[in-house]
Amino acid sequence: MKGGQPGTGLDLDRLTEEIDERLGAADAALAHAYPGERAGRQPVHTVYVPADRFHAGLVADHGTEALRATHVHEAMLLEIIGGDGDLLRRVRDKLGREPVEDLRIDFEDGYGARSDEEEDRAVESAARDLRAALADGSAPLGTGIRFKSLERPTRRRGLRTLGLFVAALTHGGPLPDGFVVTLPKVTSVDQVQALVHVAGRLEGGLGLAAGSLRFELQVETPQSILGPDGTALVARMIHASDGRCTGLHFGTYDYSASCGIAAAHQSLEHPAADHAKAVMQAAAAGTGVRLSDGSTNVLPVGLPDQVGAAWQNHLRLVRRSLERGYYQGWDLHPAQLPTRYAATFAFFRDGLPAAAARLRDYLGRRETAVLDEPATARAMADFVLRGLDCGAVSADEVAAAGLVDVHVLAGLAHRTTETEG
Repeated sequence: MKGGQPGTGLDLDRLTEEIDERLGAADAALAHAYPGERAGRQPVHTVYVPADRFHAGLVADHGTEALRATHVHEAMLLEIIGGDGDLLRRVRDKLGREPVEDLRIDFEDGYGARSDEEEDRAVESAARDLRAALADGSAPLGTGIRFKSLERPTRRRGLRTLGLFVAALTHGGPLPDGFVVTLPKVTSVDQVQALVHVAGRLEGGLGLAAGSLRFELQVETPQSILGPDGTALVARMIHASDGRCTGLHFGTYDYSASCGIAAAHQSLEHPAADHAKAVMQAAAAGTGVRLSDGSTNVLPVGLPDQVGAAWQNHLRLVRRSLERGYYQGWDLHPAQLPTRYAATFAFFRDGLPAAAARLRDYLGRRETAVLDEPATARAMADFVLRGLDCGAVSADEVAAAGLVDVHVLAGLAHRTTETEG
């Protein structure tokens, strides 16, 4: 019997066809809801700057200020990173070449409540300066704005800022590549659906390509993690975004305060924060929506001892986030950039030898003491590619580790990549 098992009355081919038919709708729904990781490079951080402090040369200024802090406190920073002079050289190079990978011009908490006239002027000024930075190539890989929430008290002002900024930025042309808007303090799926509607109306009114206005959701309310019906609303929010949601960003202090945590104990590493981020991680897995950890408000400014303590804290927290699968975070001050890159580069450089050895064994189908599953191999390939993307490791170093063909890694990781030398 064709497709059957000898000695039985089974037609296994026909049975398979029946199951294909039975599961066809579920297969299609799964592929639509969970398309896999998004192609391309994810920034290692997002720098937030109040709208009234943004100007066309801000990225270069951040690099200069970060390098100055590195120079003034060089001995202390070198000690903090374990005396690794090569790592410090790499950090300096990054700060001189690409100090900011992703930027948000903040019209929300970092900007505060102003008169409509003042905020309108700030919108026009920031949009004009961002256009100039994009035109001369000084803008970072990713750009965007955070506008005020869709809660009733701030809704009108937030929507006005969003509409005016997008209109002024595009100026009759398309949205720039890598531009997204950030919706803070999300409390309901309805707000996400409302933003989808707003995005469509703005695209139609401004002649933008359908689906080109994309957004991030800032998870900083307990309601976004646990809804009144006991479900994880953040998961429903992703799937209510009509494919426009690109990221989930954790808001450390708003979330912690909303949970009743005393100010002295609000932190990226508080158990309440870890719980929220674990829910976000599960909700985003396989959707192509990327994750970003929040910020620390302990800034490396003031006396040398204060700078050193803040750098040590930031270095530790960045490393902690990376180890937990959060490859992006927020930075609020130029002097945080040295430890952002020191922690990130060290993480990928420290892990390259072991990841390369295991990938060589996996690709060579060698029998070793560690039997890696395909999913783990995919994660290791993605790890190497992330190190390449941010400049932590070079293509020559990856090749020297026995992983000659980056395209093989990209295929194994199921993504494309942009790499730096």
